[in-house]
Amino acid sequence: MADKMKAVVKKNGEFGAVMEEVSIPKPKSDEVLVKIKATSICGTDVHIYEWNEWAQSRIKPPQILGHEFAGDVVEVGKCVKNIKVGDYISAETHIPCHHCKPCLTGQFHICENLKIVGVDRDGCFAEYAVIPESVAWANDRSIPPEIASVQEPLGNAVYCTTVTDVFGQSVVIFGDGPTGLFATGVARVGGATRIITVGMMPFCLDIAKKMGADATINITEVKDVAEAIIEANNGEKADIVLEMAGAEKAVADAVKVLRKGGRMSAFGVLPGEVTIDYNNALVFKGATIFGINGRLMYDTWTKVRNILSSGRIDITPVITHKMPLDDFAKGFELMLDVPKKAGKIVLFP
Repeated sequence: MADKMKAVVKKNGEFGAVMEEVSIPKPKSDEVLVKIKATSICGTDVHIYEWNEWAQSRIKPPQILGHEFAGDVVEVGKCVKNIKVGDYISAETHIPCHHCKPCLTGQFHICENLKIVGVDRDGCFAEYAVIPESVAWANDRSIPPEIASVQEPLGNAVYCTTVTDVFGQSVVIFGDGPTGLFATGVARVGGATRIITVGMMPFCLDIAKKMGADATINITEVKDVAEAIIEANNGEKADIVLEMAGAEKAVADAVKVLRKGGRMSAFGVLPGEVTIDYNNALVFKGATIFGINGRLMYDTWTKVRNILSSGRIDITPVITHKMPLDDFAKGFELMLDVPKKAGKIVLFP
């Protein structure tokens, strides 16, 4: 094996990234080295690429970008027990410490000392990547690399949508980004009887229809979003609301359209504080709110593998572009374009 590889590196604190030749990383005793077959661009990668306020506070260049991937294990550390050379894997990108109270009580996904691949350490926009064995997930060989590479965001959608049963329920999804589109498909697989996806990009809302939305609402085309949602839900408020947009107006509308006794999943990350009518939106409504961070380790991953292997969900409409890793800049340009003309973009080293 060669000593060098191509990698997309956040070189310094400014817009963009560069393709560089760097040393192939060496796995530590508890790590595995993966030859990347496919890797996909996430909204977090876009934040780092454009170097927004969050990225400036978190990222320490130079660093290899990327955290969603599928690939083959080519080397294992001396203490690795359950993963072997030749295994086809993806990664749970949240690396827990295994020592804090959440970890000791089985809540690894909200570890107090959580580290993230491609955020707190080098990522996978490269020919090779190193991850701890503890977050390596063995894939079903029947799942193609471009599909296996997006299991992490699909897992977000599965956890967010199915934290309680959606069977026979009406579901409203705020957000037409890839995770919201995945959630639309998951709600359909889960047996939701009325699915309404809310967004602002016609290209993405068309994908939502392909993923199983019974109705879509473009917030730029209606005077009152909450009123339009209730009308689209046969005049009733929703049993379940997923806030996946990360916008203050979406949160306000989400609590407004949630029925009494309903469930809301809070997944979207807002740029700042938000004000809601606490008494009427939550207390008197008897609402249940779930904060969704990442995926349940490893319950969510098992569900994702099962639905993908079974063929019961088709996520290919969300994957709108496939291109070589060399064309990463084109991929980021597509992700940053407004209006959107891309869903999930998969890169191949």
